[in-house]
Amino acid sequence: MEAERTLPAEELTRLGELAAQLRVDSIRCSTRAGSGHPTSSLSAADLLAVLISRHLRYDWADPHGRANDHLIFSKGHASPLLYAVFKAAGVISDEELVETYRQFGSPLQGHPTPVLPWVDVATGSLGQGLPAGVGIALAGRHLDHLPFHVWALCGDSEMAEGSIWEALDKASHYGLHNLTAIVDVNRFGQRGPTELEWDMDTYRRRVEAFGCQALVIDGHDLAAIDEALGRARQATGPTVVLARTVKGKGVPEVENKPGWHGKPLEPELAERAVQALGGVRQIRVTAPRPEPAPPAPTVTGQPPELPRYDKGTKVATRNAYGDALRALGSRPDVVALDGEVSDSTRADKFGEAYPDRFFEMFISEQQMVAAAVGLQVRGYRPFASTFAAFLSRAYDFIRMAGVSRADIALSGSHAGVEIGADGPSQMGLEDLAAMRAVQGSTVLYPSDAVSCAALVAGMVDRKGVNYLRTTRGKYPVLYDNGDAFPVGGSKLLRGGDDDQVALIGAGVTVHNCLAAADQLAGEGINARVIDLYSVKPVDRQRLLDAVRGTGGRLVVVEDHHPEGGLGSAVLESLADLAEPVRVAHLAVRDLPTSGTSTELMDQAGIGVSAIVAAARAALASSR
Repeated sequence: MEAERTLPAEELTRLGELAAQLRVDSIRCSTRAGSGHPTSSLSAADLLAVLISRHLRYDWADPHGRANDHLIFSKGHASPLLYAVFKAAGVISDEELVETYRQFGSPLQGHPTPVLPWVDVATGSLGQGLPAGVGIALAGRHLDHLPFHVWALCGDSEMAEGSIWEALDKASHYGLHNLTAIVDVNRFGQRGPTELEWDMDTYRRRVEAFGCQALVIDGHDLAAIDEALGRARQATGPTVVLARTVKGKGVPEVENKPGWHGKPLEPELAERAVQALGGVRQIRVTAPRPEPAPPAPTVTGQPPELPRYDKGTKVATRNAYGDALRALGSRPDVVALDGEVSDSTRADKFGEAYPDRFFEMFISEQQMVAAAVGLQVRGYRPFASTFAAFLSRAYDFIRMAGVSRADIALSGSHAGVEIGADGPSQMGLEDLAAMRAVQGSTVLYPSDAVSCAALVAGMVDRKGVNYLRTTRGKYPVLYDNGDAFPVGGSKLLRGGDDDQVALIGAGVTVHNCLAAADQLAGEGINARVIDLYSVKPVDRQRLLDAVRGTGGRLVVVEDHHPEGGLGSAVLESLADLAEPVRVAHLAVRDLPTSGTSTELMDQAGIGVSAIVAAARAALASSR
C-alpha cells in the first residue's frame, strides 16, 4: 500500500535516529556476547522504532498494568532488538544491555522469558508468540472488555508453521480486532531463503483467506509503517502487517546476504557498522500512556461447592472433571477451553453454565494450549481439555508453557487401553511420561469421582503446568465426600502390619489392584493397595513405608507405556534407597488393538490375573 506521508520531517528524523540506535545496540550486545541474531534484529528495527514511539500504549514503570498494550516477540531470536527496546524505554541500562546479554545469571537471556517483567511469554520456539497473543487478545476482547492492543512481531520463517495459521483462524473466528501481527518479511531463514521469499502477494492472499486484514508495506518506510499501525489499531478485525524488509538492514557488508543468520558481527566489522550508523546513542522513548483501567475483579466468597458422589456408585472420572469444572465456574477468573471434544471430556458442562468464559478451539490443540497460556497472562485460571493422545500435538507448546512459568491446567481424557474398541490411535499411552518431563509440572491421575473433583479444585490455584488424566469408563466411587487429596499425596486403600506385597496403581489400575488384593486374600496373601493419584510429585514416604512393610515387594501397575510413567516415578523415587526392593512393573508393552476394556487390559498384562500372578511371583522369589 502507498503511505500517506503525514508525519512531519522532524518526526521522521527522530524515528530514524531511534531505529539507528536500536540497530547499533543490537550489534553491540550480540558482538560483546559472541552470539545472537543481530541481522534478524536489524531488519525489524524500523518497525519497532515506530511502534514503541507512537502506537504501543504502555506504562513501562508498571509492566503488569491492566490497561497496557502487550508486545510479543514471536520471533524470539531477535532478542537483541527487544532488549534494545527495553534500553530505549529506560528500564535497563546501556551497560546491562551490552555487558550482560546472554551471560550466565543475566535475565537478558538468548531468547526472551518472563523472568523480565516486560515479557509476557517465553518465545524462541517459532510459531508460538502469535498464538499466545490470541489468548491475550481473547481476554481483552471477551473478558476484560478493555481497549488494550496486542502486537506480535513475527518472522517470515515461522509463517511456514501451522500454528501461525491456527492463530489467525481463531483470531478471525473470535473477531480479535485488538490483535495485530507484524511480519518481518526479510526473505532469509536460518539456512537460506524462506519458502516464499518476498512474494508479498501470496502472503497477502493467505492472510486474507484466513479472514484477517492484510497490509503490505515497505518495512523500512517509517511513514508507511506509522500509517499501517494506525490503521491496525482502528481495524474491525485482526490485522497482519506484512512488512517487506532487508535482513541485516543498515550494514551494507551483510545486508540481504545469506549465511549471517544467528551470527554476531566480528568486532572490527561491528565497529565499522556502528560508526556507519552514526555511533552509540542514548535516546529515551516516551511511549503513549494507556488510559487507566478499573482493577481486576477480586475472587471472594466461599470456596466452590464441589459435586458429591455416593460411595460404590459407578462414575467416570471424566464426568467428575466436568462436574468439578462447572462448580469452579463460580469463580470469575476460571475459564475453559476445549478441542472440539467437550462432549467427551465433559468440559461442555462448564460451557453450558458459563458460555461467556468457554472458548472452543476446535481441532487446534496447539492454539488451545497457547490460548490458555495467553489467558493466564491476564490473570485468568484456564482449564484446557482434549483426549490425552491429542495433547501430544501440542507438546512443544506445553513444554514452552513450562519455560514461561505459565499457570495452566490441562485435562487429558480417554487415556490408556481402557478406552476399548476405538483402538491404539486414540489411546493416550505416552502422556504421563510427557507431562512429567515438563519443567515444574504437576501430574495427577485420580481413580474415582471424589478424588477427581478434589484434584480439579486443587489445580485451580496451583502454579505451573498441571495435568489431570481422566478415564472414559465408569468405575466405583472409592472415597467419602470431603476426603482430602493433597498434591504429592496418595491413599492407602488396603493395608496392615502383616502385608506381604504392595500393589501400586493409579486411575483405572487401582480398581484392578483392589480386585487382585481380594483374590490374593482368598489365598492367604495379604496385599497392600496404594492409590498413587499424584504421579508428580510422588508420595515417597508412602513408598518407603510400603518397602519396609512388605519386605521390599512392590507391584506397580499402569495403563501406560513402561517408559516414563507411574513405574518410572516409583523407581526414581526409590533410586537412592539402600534397602533391598523388588519391583514388578506391569505396563502396556505391545501395540494394542480394539476390544473391550477388560480384554485389552488382560492382553496388555495389567488386568487382575496378571497382578495376582506378579504378586505370587514376588513372594516366591523372596523365599
